[in-house]
Amino acid sequence: MGSPTGDAEEIQVLTLEAYADTIIPGERRSADDRAIAGVAPGGGAVQAGALEMLNDPATGVTAGLAPLSQTLNAHATAYAAEIGLDLDGTVPPFVSLSYEHRSALIARLVAPGHPEKDGWVLLALFSYMAYDSAAHMHTTDAIAAGHPGLLSMGFGKPDDDGLWRFREHSYGRALARPHPNTTSSGSPA
Repeated sequence: MGSPTGDAEEIQVLTLEAYADTIIPGERRSADDRAIAGVAPGGGAVQAGALEMLNDPATGVTAGLAPLSQTLNAHATAYAAEIGLDLDGTVPPFVSLSYEHRSALIARLVAPGHPEKDGWVLLALFSYMAYDSAAHMHTTDAIAAGHPGLLSMGFGKPDDDGLWRFREHSYGRALARPHPNTTSSGSPA
């Protein structure tokens, strides 16, 4: 197996995209997209901004991304050798794995008792957060940009002024009468 083409940053990006895509799959961005396996229609974690989320300093994981991607590729190489897979040396080892093999490897890495479990779970958590809540961006911006996770969950659009108001109660009726001293803004007197 030769070494994958590209610099360390490109290898890291492809590897982390492949990991995020394994957590929440999406469709390929183009016919030659190798990081995204293309096993699900629509946008997945990568299109939802998983890399932006992981690279946000607020996550506290940015310093660990390079070592995690290197370790993930080492695990992929060992996994492939263990089960007799030939890896494509033009892409990082984890990217070379099929979706099914990526999933099997991640299942091992996040299993109870795995010594590196915490790191792999954090990568999965932030990949999911990017999809499920667009935590790396303002919600109105995410909706305006057609964020795939918020759209697939049917997240409602704000009113014209950018605020969300819920005129209908989720149960179809008020669950309690407001306190008589409640102000028009909803604050207690």
